[in-house]
Amino acid sequence: MYFFNTNPSGRILNRFSKDLGQLDEVLPTIMLDVLQIFLTLAGVIVVICITNPYYLILTFVLGVIFYYLREFYLKTSRDVKRLEAVARSPIYSHLSTSLNGLTTIRALGAQKALIAEFDNLQDLHSSGYYTFLSTSRAFGYYVDFFCALYTIIIVLNYFINPPTKPGEVGLAITQAMSLAGMVQYGMTQSAELDTTMTAVERVLEYDDIEPEGEFESQPSKKPPPTWPEQGKIVADDLSLRYSPDPHSKYVLKSLNFEIKPMEKVGIVGRTGAGKSSLINALFRLSYNDGSIIIDSRNTNELGLHDLRSKISIIPQEPVLFTGSMRYNLDPFEEYSDAKLWDALEEVKLKPVISEFANGLQSKISEGGSNFSVGQRQLVCLARAILRENRILVMDEATANVDPQTDALIRATIRNKFRECTVLTIAHRLNTIMDSDKVIVMDAGQMVEFGSPYELLTESESKIFHSMVMETGQSSFESLLSVAEKAHLESQKEKTA
Repeated sequence: MYFFNTNPSGRILNRFSKDLGQLDEVLPTIMLDVLQIFLTLAGVIVVICITNPYYLILTFVLGVIFYYLREFYLKTSRDVKRLEAVARSPIYSHLSTSLNGLTTIRALGAQKALIAEFDNLQDLHSSGYYTFLSTSRAFGYYVDFFCALYTIIIVLNYFINPPTKPGEVGLAITQAMSLAGMVQYGMTQSAELDTTMTAVERVLEYDDIEPEGEFESQPSKKPPPTWPEQGKIVADDLSLRYSPDPHSKYVLKSLNFEIKPMEKVGIVGRTGAGKSSLINALFRLSYNDGSIIIDSRNTNELGLHDLRSKISIIPQEPVLFTGSMRYNLDPFEEYSDAKLWDALEEVKLKPVISEFANGLQSKISEGGSNFSVGQRQLVCLARAILRENRILVMDEATANVDPQTDALIRATIRNKFRECTVLTIAHRLNTIMDSDKVIVMDAGQMVEFGSPYELLTESESKIFHSMVMETGQSSFESLLSVAEKAHLESQKEKTA
């Protein structure tokens, strides 16, 4: 994820559109032109020098001038071309984000502001592109000037020293006059070849990116299909950083905890405390030190597919892909239609999908825009029900939904995932007060770990206590009552 966090979508689109387009379409043509022109130039120079071998000296001087002129032009044009390419990326980013937020932009009447921003970005890019064209024209002018001077010197020489064979005069002058356009085009194309190679440089940068871990586990480390059977999670001196630099700042620092099978654990903390980073570590989306052990297997030794496919997640911002409802629920076609309808029935979406003429084959708009946020969240919940994994992660899943959908999601979690380990990141504390345990994060460290009731009544650090108190006295008493009730029920189950 470090790559996507540090590279805007516009920059990535730029590499895979403009730069790859230049490699496929422009670069081969320019290389062929340069080869043909310089072979032709070599033939012209040979013909001129046959008529008068002393022209070799003049040609050598002209070649030296062109060499330094080209080097000066390349330094300028390469930098200008790079600036033009960099200025193009924000345009792609602006267009991409504007299309994604089109509904919000129109609702707020922000079209003029965004059009003005686009105009500014386009002006910045156009200034870079115009500067590039201007440098090319200036280069062409000086090439023409020296070619004309070369031709004039040859003509004057024939006036001063008339040749014995008049035919050679016409041949030499004709060939010299043809140099102007040919040299300018050849030098321009050779310089363009070098500047186009910046596209090769930019694409090769992506070839050098450090890949993620192995997709599949080693045969000796591959877990059985039923893994994890229990859902026990142990963090052993777990630290996490977002940068590949081993000396970079850690956002999680030496976490140690044990989550027992089937426990429902809430993860709370203020903004930037490290709640989502803990989930990143579980899915190995960043750079982990230490280890996470799930059912006696170190996740660092597992392939990414084997690990991530066994952990279900309901994200804060639900994602639906363009395609059919069936594809969104079961992209690998592992389940029957009956199971898909059962999953939709569990989340109360069956009546909604049944109203579509094509049922499960109904088309989903880009980003799921033909469904509400709550409905998209329920589709994600249906996916998790289908997978039947022993570990479920809820990344603030009810933060952006209405109270009815919130209640439905929580009721479904209690009923369908009773025998699963559930990790819930929550901003609204009422969603985790009936959890078995709560992990309280602060500045990348786990500062409290225990049942909500214990943390409210017995904890020495009082961080969780202060967070609940900030909701108000009446809310505190209500949440304490919920936590106490859940605690007593848990104690009864343990003694039973």
